[in-house]
Amino acid sequence: MSKPVVLIAEVLSPATIDALGPDFEVRQVDGTDREALFAELSDADAVLVRSATKIDEEALSHAPKLKVVARAGVGLDNVDIQAATKAGVMVVNAPTSNIISAAELTCGHILSLARHVPAAHASLAAGQWKRSAYTGTELFEKTLGVIGLGRIGALVAARMQGFGMKIVAYDPYVTSARAQQLGVELRTLDELVAEADFLTIHMPKTPETTGMIGAEQLKAMKKTAYVVNVARGGLIDEAALREALLAGEIAGAGLDVFTSEPPADDNLTSLPNVVVTPHLGASTDEAQEKAGVSVARSVKLALEGDLVPDAVNVAGGIIDPFVRPGIALVEKLGQIFSGLTTSALTSLDIEVRGELAEYDVSVYRLAALKGILSNIVSENVSYVNAPLFAEQRGIEARLIVEKESPEYRNLTTLRGALADGTVLSVAGPSRVPGWFRRSWASMVTTSRCRSANTTSS
Repeated sequence: MSKPVVLIAEVLSPATIDALGPDFEVRQVDGTDREALFAELSDADAVLVRSATKIDEEALSHAPKLKVVARAGVGLDNVDIQAATKAGVMVVNAPTSNIISAAELTCGHILSLARHVPAAHASLAAGQWKRSAYTGTELFEKTLGVIGLGRIGALVAARMQGFGMKIVAYDPYVTSARAQQLGVELRTLDELVAEADFLTIHMPKTPETTGMIGAEQLKAMKKTAYVVNVARGGLIDEAALREALLAGEIAGAGLDVFTSEPPADDNLTSLPNVVVTPHLGASTDEAQEKAGVSVARSVKLALEGDLVPDAVNVAGGIIDPFVRPGIALVEKLGQIFSGLTTSALTSLDIEVRGELAEYDVSVYRLAALKGILSNIVSENVSYVNAPLFAEQRGIEARLIVEKESPEYRNLTTLRGALADGTVLSVAGPSRVPGWFRRSWASMVTTSRCRSANTTSS
């Protein structure tokens, strides 16, 4: 049999190919050459990209066999997740690959602003010796305001505490207990911007967070304060930032990201009190290798038909080893269920009873829908698009979990209502005691009832 084709559309670390192993046919293409990309996608099972290759609806239309798009990095601006989901294509990224690199770059910007390192370097490189012109400020006992106390924000806080800084943070989703654990004091956003000597933002870009640091927040800051953004362009209103810098409302800014990349003009990059870098947050050898290896492992899982913890369009999450063996069982139960249906399915209950109730079994809902719809829908059904197909057909699917299981250690039952009034159920035990351990297929039971008449087989 031919090996699955994995297409690498951008330059990735050699460790990425090593992580894929010998079970795949690895091809390479320049993803920015659309015609070449489309040609190679025609028989590709997976495609690995960074930020330059655009995987949109048009690209997906040229990829009938594609099962997974892997972004070797964090952002997914260049991948149409909605179109991929509709096509049944899993989208994965490497959400933790660059967190250390991004945190360290943030700290570098803070230090560069405090000590005017870029400007002093440029002056000396030009043959000037102006020590007094670049008098800086110590970080010791200054206040760092962190907006967004997630993985990167927490790393920045920990590192800057080593400089003796006081750390305050704004994050509506962080509890006071968690903040105390990190040695951080929580503030409202208004309190934070007024108190901070240095302010760094680490939030995802959403309609709610876009422009969250604008003219009002900048005016409320100290005139000696600095702002840093190594997260996403647009979190800080660039026009308002330029005005604040020119008016002396704040002392300076450190920017690694911009609304338009590269920036459409030099309105910010040319200002003397701004330190800029060209989106280098993930640009370290270590981060690139971590990202490549991470998505390579995800591609292997996806092409083996498994769920992937880093899949952004699959509601499966991390699957416990105790739960994993039941996935194939539930999918096969779904196939049996659909083979027994006599009319359209209107609602479905996935009942899980027994020891499995102690675990997250949400993946069983996906497996059941995939098994049922694979025999009904003409399109390719995957864990990705099965819920979408169910919704389109008006099928309401509920997951019911109960600890009590009188007959078996674990019992999974699919019970569905059909349009003709029939209620059909298919059940199968898993992880039964050793003295009763047989193939699950020999223990599947089905029942069908209509009104008061019930038959079993």
